[in-house]
Amino acid sequence: MPLLDHLNPEQLAAVTLPNQHALILAGAGSGKTRVLTTRIAWLVQTGNASPAGILAVTFTNKAAREMLTRISAMLPINTRGMWVGTFHGLCNRMLRAHHRDAGLPQLFQILDSADQLSVVKRVLKSMNVDEEKFQPKQVQWFINGAKEEGKRAGDVEVYDDFSRRMVEIYAAYDEQCRREGLADFPELLLRCFELLSRNEVLRTHYQSRFRHILVDEFQDTNRLQYRWLKLLAGQGNVIFGVGDDDQSIYRFRGANVGNMADFEREFKVENLIRLEQNYRSHGNILDAANALISHNRRRLGKNLWTAAGEGEPVRVYEAQSDGYEARWIAEEVQSLVREGYARSDIAVLYRSNAQSRVLEHALFTAGIAYRVYGGLRFFERQEVKHALAYLRLLANPDDDSAFLRVVNFPTRGIGARSVEQVQDAARGAGGSLWAAASSLTGKAGTAVGAFVKLVAAMRENARGLPLPEVVDHVLHASGLLDHYKTEREGTDRIENLEELVNAATAFVRDELPTGAALAAVDQAEAAAAPAAPAEAPDPWLAAFLAHAALESGENQAGEGADAVQLMTAHSAKGLEFHIVFISGLEEGLFPHEQSVTEEDGLEEERRLMYVAVTRARTRLYLSFAQTRLLHGQTRYNVASRFLDEIPAAVLKWLTPRGGKLFGDAAAWQPAPAPLRLAAKAERSGPGALPFRIGQNVNHPKFGVGVIVSAEGSGADARVQINFGRQGMKWLQLEYAKLTPA
Repeated sequence: MPLLDHLNPEQLAAVTLPNQHALILAGAGSGKTRVLTTRIAWLVQTGNASPAGILAVTFTNKAAREMLTRISAMLPINTRGMWVGTFHGLCNRMLRAHHRDAGLPQLFQILDSADQLSVVKRVLKSMNVDEEKFQPKQVQWFINGAKEEGKRAGDVEVYDDFSRRMVEIYAAYDEQCRREGLADFPELLLRCFELLSRNEVLRTHYQSRFRHILVDEFQDTNRLQYRWLKLLAGQGNVIFGVGDDDQSIYRFRGANVGNMADFEREFKVENLIRLEQNYRSHGNILDAANALISHNRRRLGKNLWTAAGEGEPVRVYEAQSDGYEARWIAEEVQSLVREGYARSDIAVLYRSNAQSRVLEHALFTAGIAYRVYGGLRFFERQEVKHALAYLRLLANPDDDSAFLRVVNFPTRGIGARSVEQVQDAARGAGGSLWAAASSLTGKAGTAVGAFVKLVAAMRENARGLPLPEVVDHVLHASGLLDHYKTEREGTDRIENLEELVNAATAFVRDELPTGAALAAVDQAEAAAAPAAPAEAPDPWLAAFLAHAALESGENQAGEGADAVQLMTAHSAKGLEFHIVFISGLEEGLFPHEQSVTEEDGLEEERRLMYVAVTRARTRLYLSFAQTRLLHGQTRYNVASRFLDEIPAAVLKWLTPRGGKLFGDAAAWQPAPAPLRLAAKAERSGPGALPFRIGQNVNHPKFGVGVIVSAEGSGADARVQINFGRQGMKWLQLEYAKLTPA
């Protein structure tokens, strides 16, 4: 059949499988979408199924549209009536058709996340709930999490008074949605599951209709989605699951990697086919990925290979600091562009959103067009702009736009009417909002006056502090950090706020002595209207704010422009690039420090690294830094364990491993002064060994570590060493048996 042309043997076997449950382990770049769409076309063309008898489910509307487009290209049929879509889209379709049975009005409205949050706030207000204790976003997270587990309010276990109150709010929210005919996104799946569970007639109808159920990205399904699929799988139905357990990286969204193994066991799957031929990457990149993921114990197992040859070795670079790492990446990008690569062929990946700041700064300084994929540039992120607004008020309380941005953020009970009164008073007096708020009386004056006192206290307490400490003080005193601790995905926002402290530290260290900083000061002074008060807490605060404004300007390349792509490793899934840089490969960063203590956490981090590695087609760079700013302080790092898990044969170190950096000495800051400590000749070799803060050393029991501190001398000398997985250790040098790494 022409339809089957250009399929490799494993793809052909998958497409033409008999009518039995099947699980296709589709490795990265192995032609997963081709297999899925060709399977559908083959079923129709051979008469095994009609277009109306197929249900195909995926996770994004984009993927669903691509599947339909490919099917249309292979078959002379109208695909508009086919049931191909996302879980939520297909459930919405069922609920629209059977709204009465589902207990919904015919024209029920679907709530997006913002609309859902508004309903939650209305419910909290109607129940007279303290929003400081039960924050709306935290309540929204609780409700959605329960629904994704398939639990109504009455099914949620109560542990204490707090959880009891949360359950009461959940029940009231459900009742409010019922009265108004509303359904949030998790409700679509839960309501559809409940409908099919209790209505045997409907369940039998759909089981009889959809004899072939095809599931894309099986590894990303959550528990309720898997239960929904099981409901639809009647006696004669066939589930064709396609996925890659090695690329399951969305546990934080509820994805359950164990669903694939459960499916294989519960449905007694005999047809398990591995698509291992990779059409994307060269051999050395795949060897690195295979070796890395082999350290995960709970996997179904496969080994990627390619007919494209070994290709170039994987390049590894050790930088002295995160700033130097970013500048080296920028220089390497310039070199690649000179070689003839387009900037859009190049991606820089990182574990945490906060890491983008130093990379953006390096690319901007080097004049390299870049674009942050799937997110905002650092200084444009909501939480960063909130923090900068507070800092702007410290530098100049008469900054009206900053005042309006944070007067009620975090929420402090200042309503729109109170803000209007302040604005009216300011217009009447011809002054600033700050001045009007300071003199306002009545109920509005009391609420807004508390905010004015808060900012005034911050200004007073920040006076005389170094710039990084000013930023840190504002983050705590404003309540921003506490606010984001309550959000479901608040960890990223907190990391971005902490990175703002790092930005201030780097600004003081690197930017202030330069002409660029002086120009920023001049620009800030010229633009100030009215001028910033002379008693501003830090004379360089205005310069830092100007620097932030310049960095948040129109630096990012436009849509479709030739630009380097910056993104997190999570955002990179499904994409591919000729050149990939994976930066920040340090213990505690990648893998993330939280992963070590969480069940399956480290294995998911390794899967995320596997996804990052397999984005590269022709050239892969791995980089890490000996030191990195964290909370405004220098942290000495241990290289990521993932580097040790990649075979040395496929690696090319651009710097001596564990040694001093090479290159133009003038381009690097001097290393910390050597710390020379005497040691017994019989224990540590002849004579005195030179050690320095920041040096890599070997210990016979704890392995490789970094010296982060030292004290004492002679026989009493001891050093503090960060051994990464083994933790921080104080060791007496005389007995430590340390050797340079």
